[in-house]
Amino acid sequence: MEFGPLIKYYRTQKGITQKELATGICSIPHLSKIENNSKDANEETISLLLARLEVSFDEMEEKEELIKTLLRDFGEKINFYLREEIEVIYQKLKEIEHVVPFSAHMYSYELYKYRYLLFKDLLSDAEAQRDLLHKQKKNFSQHEWYLFHYYNAVFLILKGHFKKADELLEELYIKDDYETTNGEFLYHRALVKTSLDQSGHAIHFGKLALQIFMNQHNFYRILHTIMLLGINYTHSNIYEEALVCFKHLIRNAELLKEEKMLPQIYHNMGYLQKRMNNNKEALAFYDKSLALQTVNSKNYLVTLYTIGELHWSSQTYEKAEECFQTVKSLSNEIGVKKYKLLSEFFLIHMTSLEKGIKYLESKVIPYLENTKEHKDDLTRFYRMLSDYYTSQGMYLEAVKYFTKVH
Repeated sequence: MEFGPLIKYYRTQKGITQKELATGICSIPHLSKIENNSKDANEETISLLLARLEVSFDEMEEKEELIKTLLRDFGEKINFYLREEIEVIYQKLKEIEHVVPFSAHMYSYELYKYRYLLFKDLLSDAEAQRDLLHKQKKNFSQHEWYLFHYYNAVFLILKGHFKKADELLEELYIKDDYETTNGEFLYHRALVKTSLDQSGHAIHFGKLALQIFMNQHNFYRILHTIMLLGINYTHSNIYEEALVCFKHLIRNAELLKEEKMLPQIYHNMGYLQKRMNNNKEALAFYDKSLALQTVNSKNYLVTLYTIGELHWSSQTYEKAEECFQTVKSLSNEIGVKKYKLLSEFFLIHMTSLEKGIKYLESKVIPYLENTKEHKDDLTRFYRMLSDYYTSQGMYLEAVKYFTKVH
């Protein structure tokens, strides 16, 4: 604990002059040097000054130890994803926040606050905290430097900047092999690789993370990691492994009534069943997912659109039209261009095949090619165009899209 600045803090807070505080204890110049940390004082002098300020020397040392303990527990609870316990510890830290700047844990506290804001998905506040920390980074220890850059990668993930996050995580991995062998770091590497459609890498990092989380009995992170593995096994056409993952997730999430995870689990199981051409089973899982979601959310929009596609491919056009009309309306409300374009395409296609194909080529394909984030959609629509032009005897156009698929 830096007692000099702490004494100055309490003195100014109580409106006491240096003369009033120093009288009978030490000289005013001596007190000034103590307050500015330019002169060490013995424990007796510090105790007398604190006693006059009605602050206990022992209590301050206890708070130093308390801050250290709370920060250690705080990091552990975040890693174990224990939401309620995280809030309890955060509130305890807030209660003694005024003492933190005088402790040896000032930067660690600000870093964990940054992680807390990311955990709560408060990205504007997190960005402000990141900027504040950036100004202080020259004072960080090696571990604090690692935490700052790692949390910056988490921030980039939450902002959807997966390529930049991947580069930063790779840089950290190269620089510090010890810090980057923990489960959280490996989980985020798997998450980024999943978002970049690098399923092989995602499975590799996911398996490493899963082993660590299992050794720690970190139940929530085990579920999160199995979810990532299931998604990547699906994209890699390793369907049996994917089924094992999602069945495990459904069994445990339903047992624990883990309502925040269940919609995503059901959605991904639906996607797996769709990939396996089990449309009836896929629809059942998508319906279960939709029933648990908030109506005016992007996830709801994605699931409803997929249900519409399933009805369309099953030629239950009335139900498909109902889904796509709702998707179109909701896309306009929340500003999601992709699903606005896709729902409009299917609505036009159900009315006129020729107009639908024209809309697909002029609006949907250019958008998907420019965003470079929808490989599966592009492949499917390339095939659709190739098949259409083949059926029309327009072989040059058919070959153009066929070669894009392969």
